[in-house]
Amino acid sequence: MINHVLALTLTLALAPAPSPDQTLDAGQSEAAGRAVLETGHVDIGPRLRDGEWTIQIHDDHAVPPVWRDAADTVLRVRDTAEQQIPADDAYAFLGAPAGSTAHVVPQTEKPGVVWIGWNTQDPGVLAAIDRGVTMSLRGVQGPGAVTVFLQSGNLGAPQVLWSSARPYPQPLWVETNTHTHANWVFTKPGTYLLAVDISADLADGSTTSAQTVLRLAVGDATEPDFDTPFTAPLPSGSAPAAAAASSSGTGSSSTGGALVLIAIAATAALTVGGLVIRQSTVRRRAEREAGR
Repeated sequence: MINHVLALTLTLALAPAPSPDQTLDAGQSEAAGRAVLETGHVDIGPRLRDGEWTIQIHDDHAVPPVWRDAADTVLRVRDTAEQQIPADDAYAFLGAPAGSTAHVVPQTEKPGVVWIGWNTQDPGVLAAIDRGVTMSLRGVQGPGAVTVFLQSGNLGAPQVLWSSARPYPQPLWVETNTHTHANWVFTKPGTYLLAVDISADLADGSTTSAQTVLRLAVGDATEPDFDTPFTAPLPSGSAPAAAAASSSGTGSSSTGGALVLIAIAATAALTVGGLVIRQSTVRRRAEREAGR
């Protein structure tokens, strides 16, 4: 089930996000070798194949679509993504002065800008997990601030999902068969490394987790970097930095952390003690009610 919300970009121009009826083929191959992705549709997500739980990048721009190892992939954000920070207190959370320039990967696809999302649609994952996964940001290494946020509707307030200005880890709960995109804002050009893990309770009662480092080259003057290790300190209790920077991008079983709920919907709500974004579709509700 897919439902893209409306995206309010930093230019304050609303545009409806396309809602392709995305289904992932169990037989999609994994591409070998390094790749730089600077345009088109890509999703970060867990993959379960031959009993191995990994975090990979689904490259939908390739023909046919393929999965890529995150350690061998750089997401390049070109200067076509530059926007000015608006003079609006609602965007103070971005940590950049009004009028300054930032690179923005918008929630809705923009020509010439890589379109970064996430999904839990790998057929192996769908068959194995119980209800969903926990996708956690464990740390950020880069020259500026990084913020990932959602915004829906012409009156909707920005809903911050991840921010390099907040304590780590920052977990998001993502339901099964979810596919969504958010706004990614980088306040300075340069190389960014984001330590991410994805954990899940499996239907057989066990738990599993994998770690990786997402690599981004922000700005035309930034050359793709496949080799710089992630050395920023990770929070207490998280996977070791060496595991997060592992070239394999895989990890060992562990339990998930505290949950900040995110799925797909047309509405969002704040709750005391943390951000909760509940996203579901009318069709899903109807299907549940019909099955009662």
